Amino acid sequence: MGARSPWGGGTAGGLPVGSPPRDVVVLLAVVFVGFTLRFFAATAIVPTLLSLTPAVWRSGYLWQLLTYPFVGFGGPDFWFLLELLVLYWFATDVRRRLGRRRFWRTVLVSTISAGAVAVIVAVVAARLAPDGVSPSFVLMQGQRTLLAVLVAAFATLAGSATILLFFVLPVRAGWLLWLTVLFAFVGFLATRDLAGFAGLVVATGTTWAQLSAGGPGRGLRRRWLELRQWWLRRRLDRMRRRRGLRVVRDEPGPTIH
Repeated sequence: MGARSPWGGGTAGGLPVGSPPRDVVVLLAVVFVGFTLRFFAATAIVPTLLSLTPAVWRSGYLWQLLTYPFVGFGGPDFWFLLELLVLYWFATDVRRRLGRRRFWRTVLVSTISAGAVAVIVAVVAARLAPDGVSPSFVLMQGQRTLLAVLVAAFATLAGSATILLFFVLPVRAGWLLWLTVLFAFVGFLATRDLAGFAGLVVATGTTWAQLSAGGPGRGLRRRWLELRQWWLRRRLDRMRRRRGLRVVRDEPGPTIH
């Protein structure tokens, strides 16, 4: 398959053709507004309350597990706008492939799971190193978790397609799953944000599990059954070696017409 854009549906000069889905526009608007509120003294408290923070377990701010992906994060620079642009490309393609209900179910299940695991990792780390730095979840705040989810969704749904990574390097879309984890690990090396790294890995894996093998959770169940079958074969092999047993294979009998 030849190189194609990651947003599907045809392009013109590298831009999506046709009107984007309305809920994608709303998603981007909410992320941008949440980002903007950070830079005004009167409104900065709003993104602080909605972003993922240690207040989840210290003060019971459980709503942050739901709201943190929708509050834009970063500095007022070009990179935030670039992240929104990439988010728009992938969100538009994934939304058109999945439909509204399945799109939002995938996003919510993956982001909430990522937030919950990140909080657990942060709590355990705080117990082991009580004098350490308070976790910031910087790697997974706002649009960064959304990007991980939607890139993983595209990689799962269009894994055999070829895209231009950084608009230059042709790679299979399926490789984006591993590249997302690799980028998250490099971010971890720079920030030491273990909880954020764990959250991005879970966001990627949960998205893949929901969309692979034809439906939510079926991918995980299929891999679990394969692992269980492998373990049973290994166990039978060990028993056979210990007891000196021989495996008798059934020979095909005559065919009756």
